Amino acid sequence: MRLPVTAGIKAKGSRGSRNVFFGVAPQKGLCVTAAGTVVHGKLEGGKRVVKGMRSFEEIPHTGRNGWLNLLKFWRENRFQQLHKHMERTFNTLGPIYREKLGTLSSVNIMLPSDVSELFKSEGLHPRRMTLQPWATHREIRNHSKGIFLKNGEEWRADRLQLNKEVMMSAAVKRFLPLLDEVAKDFCRMLQTRMEKEGRGEEGKCVLTIDPSPDLFRFALEASCHVLYGERIGLFSSSPSLESQKFIWAVERMLTTTPPLLYLPPRLLLRMGAPLWTQHATAWDHIFSHAEARIQRGYQRLSTSLGRASPTGTAGGHYTGVLGQLMEKGQLSLDLIKANITELMAGGVDTTAVPLQFALFELGRNPEVQESVRQQVRASWAQAGGDPQKALQGAPLLKGTIKEVLRLYPVGITVQRYPVRDIVLQNYHIPAGTLVQACIYPMGRSEKVFEDPLHFDPSRWSREEGQRAEAAGFRSLAFGFGARQCVGRRIAENEMQLLLMHILLSFHLSVPSSEDLNTTVTLILQPETPPRITFSKL
Repeated sequence: MRLPVTAGIKAKGSRGSRNVFFGVAPQKGLCVTAAGTVVHGKLEGGKRVVKGMRSFEEIPHTGRNGWLNLLKFWRENRFQQLHKHMERTFNTLGPIYREKLGTLSSVNIMLPSDVSELFKSEGLHPRRMTLQPWATHREIRNHSKGIFLKNGEEWRADRLQLNKEVMMSAAVKRFLPLLDEVAKDFCRMLQTRMEKEGRGEEGKCVLTIDPSPDLFRFALEASCHVLYGERIGLFSSSPSLESQKFIWAVERMLTTTPPLLYLPPRLLLRMGAPLWTQHATAWDHIFSHAEARIQRGYQRLSTSLGRASPTGTAGGHYTGVLGQLMEKGQLSLDLIKANITELMAGGVDTTAVPLQFALFELGRNPEVQESVRQQVRASWAQAGGDPQKALQGAPLLKGTIKEVLRLYPVGITVQRYPVRDIVLQNYHIPAGTLVQACIYPMGRSEKVFEDPLHFDPSRWSREEGQRAEAAGFRSLAFGFGARQCVGRRIAENEMQLLLMHILLSFHLSVPSSEDLNTTVTLILQPETPPRITFSKL
């Protein structure tokens, strides 16, 4: 879909009824493309000067005093509605604006053409915004940092080793059966619960529940199976308190992170601020849980190392990402612990919450649900029990996940620091500026998507034929390029496999089809988890 050239908005102070794009009037002698690529210009003092280009200071902004802005955010509870704040601000100021909150300053963009320009300038070692509260916790506890908190060559070296075990196709082939096993067990657990608690005649039972606690257990069970190569029994009638505490700790860590982004963490540490204490305690529990699992994995690997097969699996049995990293020995044990802990902390809510949204949207869109189910049934019948073949034959499943993440992205921004000066919307952006691609407003913008509020997984199949350069920058829930989410392949396949087995076993409906109210902790989630009705097919 082509982006409109004008939006018919009258610019402030403009003469007549000149059309402008998002309130930015065309400049005489404009020398940049829509994405901001310099076409004409000259170097003065080592900097690119473009005729008609506007300065960084001219970018529309939400207020120059970061501390007053931060105070207003707190007073108006905007942290929890940051995604809506961004959407409103783009509607008011146009497709680019500056914002300063406390110690944090950023330029925010939302058009795919601008995002494309940003990623072209990310360099060999892309940087995103450092979550300073997380980094401070690692430093004061003397923990090594994983790739999420690293930059530069150190980041790149560790990332390349991790990619081999979580991103490459050979790695996906190894862990896909583990995810498939957990997804099948989830459906068996749900069937048992339906038989005990469901309403209706025998064979026609229905069960209406808030599935979010079960989805969190599924995500933790699946993550442990892939990362540690072991099941932890969360689908039993009495799941362990230890695992439930881990889920609570992850939720507390996510909730306390955003307010800490705009304040100096070490100052709060010295003050003994309750917010920092809660955050650090949550991380301590996450590390304690991961440490216990890693120790067990290390002991298992030590006893079976002598039986290692040529494929790198102890005794012919896949030992999980942890076992693979330990066997190959390319990363130190401390770095393995740091990265496995980050993968665990980032692999529960970030899959469980999108699955809530997916069940809700499929439930309130029965025609979409049925079309996905028909494709899944045909693919499953032809795959002969091979989960990889089953997913390959059901592109609507992948489209469903992309559509869910378009409307409800887990993280509402993707950040980069350009390594060179760039031009966006004819504004000069100096190298080293924090630029945020705001993907929640992008996903719901009529400037980017046709009928954006309509849930339509098939739109992604139709768009595969698009050749526009920026077309690939409309789906950014997992980031982009070398610094995209390292757990992407685990998460994508985990969610698709669970939806596949649910659709093979159950019909979904919702007691209420009203739009969900959403809130932001560090991730986007429903204010109240939706209730879903499961009916046996």
